[in-house]
This record gives sequence, structure tokens and C-alpha cells, in this order.
Amino acid sequence: MSHTAGQVKDHLRGVAVGLLTPFDDDGAIEHPKIAENAEDLYGSGIRTFLATANISEYHSLSQRERIDVAATSVEALPDDACVLAGVGGSTKDSIELIEAYDDIDVDAMMIMPPDHTYIHERALLDYYRELDAATETPLVPYVRGFDPSVEYLKDLTYIDGIVGIKYALKDPIKLGEGVAAGADDVVWVDGLAEPFAVSYWAEGIEGFSAGVSNFRPEIGLELFDALTEENWQRARELRNICMPYQKLRDETGQDNTIPGAVSVSVVKKGLELAGLHGGNVRSPIRPLEPEEEERAEEIYATLDDNIERLIN
Repeated sequence: MSHTAGQVKDHLRGVAVGLLTPFDDDGAIEHPKIAENAEDLYGSGIRTFLATANISEYHSLSQRERIDVAATSVEALPDDACVLAGVGGSTKDSIELIEAYDDIDVDAMMIMPPDHTYIHERALLDYYRELDAATETPLVPYVRGFDPSVEYLKDLTYIDGIVGIKYALKDPIKLGEGVAAGADDVVWVDGLAEPFAVSYWAEGIEGFSAGVSNFRPEIGLELFDALTEENWQRARELRNICMPYQKLRDETGQDNTIPGAVSVSVVKKGLELAGLHGGNVRSPIRPLEPEEEERAEEIYATLDDNIERLIN
């Protein structure tokens, strides 16, 4: 049975870990590996999971694959885990996906950033209202890829079914203004992972999505505890040990000028190094080159040493 709106909000006040999608050499999804990753992360203390998310290569999955991946995630986890599943695209496709997710008891719908070239804020709010009307399941919009007004952020929080906002803009001032203007009962989540968790906490976030914590969840859990306890020095130390690996995620890779091109591949490498399942990627994402893998291994080794020093 899926969670209530209040229970979803409680889960958003924590660390939300992405469930990546491992592909085999033929490009097929390896569902048992998704389940094993979910079980291992749950065993480490994670209770909030993002299935078919951006980092799950949402845009490289068909509608049927998204439903199947979400179902694998829900089935692998105990009832006290909260699974948010990604929804995006046209209104019709989004509603079809929401209805299918409802059939498998997904706990909340994470509405992906709009992939339209031309966006009108009022029309985008209408889009969310149409999705809200299609389900009783809570919605969590993912704000990224465009620069909305504070008025838009405020109005977003007053749509009935929206229980949280995953904020992934590199603008702390707008975050603070949005939190102040918005509904008091909506949970704001840092969608830019550990690097922004400390500063965004002061602006009103109550949880964050994982970066390095996707494969070393103890960092995210310790960081969340430090933030909750207002132990800023420890929070900064934990944030800082994530930075080399997180900066690697931001790189362009070879023969490319677009930042973040290696992000998913780098996280999948981290999963493998941590003893979890990364698997292959799908086009248009590229696997790491041998020298990039070597750098990831070196940075991971330092991360591991720092985890041993600060946590274990």
C-alpha cells in the first residue's frame, strides 16, 4: 500500500537516493541488479528512493521500461520505504504513466523538469494541475533547466497534490524567496546533492537528493544528521569529502564541451567500486574512457579513506 501525503513529506525530510538503471552489453535492463541495489541501500539505512529518475536515465527508457523499473523498485523494498517515480513528457503520456504507477503502488510522482524548448509559467502550472487531477498520489515537481520567477515557485506550492519541491537551481537567494513565499506545509528538497546541502539548509531545505551518497549512503545519512543538529563544522567536513568525486561528475568527458556529460557514468562507476551494480549506460550517454575510470578509482580511494577517518 502506498504512503499518505504526510508520510511522503516525512520521507522527503531526509536523503533521497537514486536507483540507477543497469544495462547489460546488449542494452537490456538488468532488473535483478536494480532490486539488489535497492535492498543494499535500504540495509544501509536509506528509506527514500528515486526510481526512473534523471540519474536513472529516464529519457533513455521507454514508457513500458519506466513502469517495469518502477515495479521492480517497489517490489524490492519493504513497506516503510518510499519510492518516488519519474514522470515527464506530454500531458497525455504523463497521465498514462501516472495511472500505471498508481497500479503498482508508487508512493509519489517526481515530475521531471519540462523538456519543452518554449515554456510559459502559467501554462506549466496548468500542466501540474492536470497531472494532480489524474491521481490521489502526491506530486513532487523537479525544478531544473529553466529560470522561474519567485511567483511561479510560490504558486507551485499551492497546487493541492504537491507535497514537495526538488529544487535544482544554483540560486540560493531564489530558493530562500520561494520558501518564504510558498505554502508552509510543502517540503523543499535540495536537488543538487551534497555540495549545496549546507548552504541550502539555511535557506529552508529539509532534505537532499544523493550524489556520492548514491553509492556511499553513510555520507548522506551522517550529513543529514549534522545538518539537523546544526553541527555546521561537521556538515562542512562531510560535504567537502564529497567534492572531488562530485566535481568529476561535472566534467565534460572527451571530445565534448557540455558539462556533466560523464555524470551518470561516474556514479555507475562509484556503484561498482562500492560493491553495488552500475552496469552499462545507454546512448546518448557514453561510458568512461580508461583514463577516466582510472581517475574515478583514484578519487574513490581517497573518498574511502576520508569516510574511514570521519565516519567509521
